[in-house]
Amino acid sequence: MLNIAKILLPIDFSVRSTDAADAAAAIAEHFDSEIALLHVLAPRVDLPLTTSPQTSMLDCGARAEAERKMKEFRSGEWGHLEVKRVVREGDPARTIVEYATEEHADLIMMPTHGYGPFRRLLLGSITAKVLHDAECLVWTAVHTPDTPSDVPAQPRRIACAVDLGPQSSSVLSWASRLSGEFGAALSVIHVVASLDPRTEDYYLAPEWRGHVIGEARSELARLLQTEGVNGEIHIEVGAIADAVVYAARTVPADLLIIGRSGGVTGRLPTNAYAIIRQSPCPVLSV
Repeated sequence: MLNIAKILLPIDFSVRSTDAADAAAAIAEHFDSEIALLHVLAPRVDLPLTTSPQTSMLDCGARAEAERKMKEFRSGEWGHLEVKRVVREGDPARTIVEYATEEHADLIMMPTHGYGPFRRLLLGSITAKVLHDAECLVWTAVHTPDTPSDVPAQPRRIACAVDLGPQSSSVLSWASRLSGEFGAALSVIHVVASLDPRTEDYYLAPEWRGHVIGEARSELARLLQTEGVNGEIHIEVGAIADAVVYAARTVPADLLIIGRSGGVTGRLPTNAYAIIRQSPCPVLSV
């Protein structure tokens, strides 16, 4: 039986963090989870000519304001949920990861904070660091500013992307269990990386293209059978991140599950970063 006992919800009281809170509440209600609300006061940059007493007063004022907001946050709506409210000081990303480890959180849920014509191309630095360092599952909200931030309380269709590497079994396992838990349809996506798009149309014969796709489909079908997973197979050809996002949009998926372990290259490889940045739906990173 799938169990998500503790959800860590870092909040900064922005609109996007309140949207993530709505999704966390839905998950908590379904799994009877505890929600740990965490607000991190980042280290203060000293203002010119401030004295030690003034500095202490500023620090106390900032903490008091944060604690007031934390106490009020969803206080009238979450009376039926088990909620812990915590304010800490320190580097936000490091503090979030450390708290998740200390409290044995099963899931971290947070927005990506992408706004404006330039910032929509970037993940927020805090979210990126948490994705890179956290050992538990990490759920991220839709990043693009032109996509509605609200999500269904329960996903109707789940998509998962696998590369047929060592972590594919873990990704499929989570996707299968969540699909069963919510009664959601499951689509499994695999991308055959294309050749140089400037030459592919000229030098990749249709027969060879069909052979490559057929082999990938057969290998994915064998993996699903081995893992006991029932899902609709989608094989795409192209740039990996773009093709995964296209498939998730086409399905269409309410939740996309991906692996983020990068082996020697780190826990957040380039494709995972790009998928999260472009995804049309929330992403659960395993």
